[in-house]
Amino acid sequence: MNWQTGDFTWQFPRPTLVMGIVNVTPDSFSDGGKFIDAEAAAAHALQLAAEGAELLDIGGESTRPGAPPVDEAEELRRVIPVIEKLAGQTDTVISIDTQKPAVAQAATAAGARVINDIAAHRVDVAMWRVAAQTGAGYIAMHMQGTPQTMQNAPEYDDVIATMEAFFAERLEAMAAAGLPAEQVALDPGIGFGKTTGHNLALLAGLARFTRFQRPLMVGASRKSFLGGKVTERLGSSIACACRAAADGAGIVRVHDVRETAQALRAWEAIDQA
Repeated sequence: MNWQTGDFTWQFPRPTLVMGIVNVTPDSFSDGGKFIDAEAAAAHALQLAAEGAELLDIGGESTRPGAPPVDEAEELRRVIPVIEKLAGQTDTVISIDTQKPAVAQAATAAGARVINDIAAHRVDVAMWRVAAQTGAGYIAMHMQGTPQTMQNAPEYDDVIATMEAFFAERLEAMAAAGLPAEQVALDPGIGFGKTTGHNLALLAGLARFTRFQRPLMVGASRKSFLGGKVTERLGSSIACACRAAADGAGIVRVHDVRETAQALRAWEAIDQA
């Protein structure tokens, strides 16, 4: 299968893509405030590319549990200078992590080729039309509620069945809005309205979602369900990335690019021996 991301098309199956996280925020759960300056954020992104990131995900609004929303003007102020700097310095595919169609529109105009959308459950089709009009890759993520409410006692009768129904319905709705499936990747939203049990069940059942014939993205890096301090979750984050790759994930979204890429490439080499 193919995944169209602007003027670049990825062909799957292929070695798992590593997406490096670049939070241009003061309050993200793992590295908030470290890269709020555009120069620092761009330098960090280029370092991640050098370490093996094939996509760079630029976000200007924290989506940690309970994070306050950021207005459109402020989000644009944070992310557009970073994307413009990167677009002029690297061929690495740039992704914009946003819930706002106007931010996605401006980001694609500045050089982003992927829209990473945690609010793919929305009713409004404006974001899908931006992706369709620009040809950008679109990552549709599942979230129960909003970042402000998602961890208020999340509940599912069957989290795997819920995710299957969500992906099927979203693909149909996106196609009706004019967004071709070839531009879409799917993300079960680890940590977004899920308990530890739900997250583990999704990782264990990831292969069920390969039936949709779309790239799957998994973002478990440094998340609280892994336990311990944020700074002590590298090993468990890598374990999740390798398990996800083994079960069909085409993309893993991570903070620790060098270590994750090394682990994935070694695992792939052993698997193919």
